[in-house]
Amino acid sequence: MTYASAKVLSFEEFVTHYGDDSRYELIDGELRDMEPTGPHEAVAGKVAGRLYFEILRLKLPWFIPKNCLIKPPAAEATALRPDVIVLDEDKLPQEPLWQREPIITNGSTIKLVVEVISSNWQDDYARKIEEYALLGIPEYWLVDFRGLGGTAFIGKPKQPAFTICQLNGDEYQHQQYRLKQTISSPLFPEFQLSLDNVLPR
Repeated sequence: MTYASAKVLSFEEFVTHYGDDSRYELIDGELRDMEPTGPHEAVAGKVAGRLYFEILRLKLPWFIPKNCLIKPPAAEATALRPDVIVLDEDKLPQEPLWQREPIITNGSTIKLVVEVISSNWQDDYARKIEEYALLGIPEYWLVDFRGLGGTAFIGKPKQPAFTICQLNGDEYQHQQYRLKQTISSPLFPEFQLSLDNVLPR
């Protein structure tokens, strides 16, 4: 991850200049180049595909947008761009910006956020956990397919990990899974998924 600009941007400036560019997000006015790679996008695509299949199977009124920003209400100059986001279509009428821009401001519209861990792992494991918990997002998944996170988050020795964060009150409870282990998601209790299923070839 790199800081693409020394200039501090407002949320509005970011949306105007980078809103359609999936390479960037904004944290506290700093433009972050997320440096996506092919393997990173492959993992995100596989997770999204399996989630969408489960959403269709369960006939839920949810969907996965191609592009979406989250504007946390408490953070003035922040625009988060998750790798995968599941939205409740029935809640979209309460979103003030949605008709003009794919921007979500209410946590109740969001059912799940997935971040595929890359070089900006500090944001995913720390800052975003706080923001997503404050928004009240029920589940947050961290797919660390290369074992990049700090040892405080994924243990020692570092190895690939799939972490499910479930909101309990105003904080997330973490459950970590390794290769060959099937995840347990309260949001999708019948979901059969492991880290092995989404690894790039």
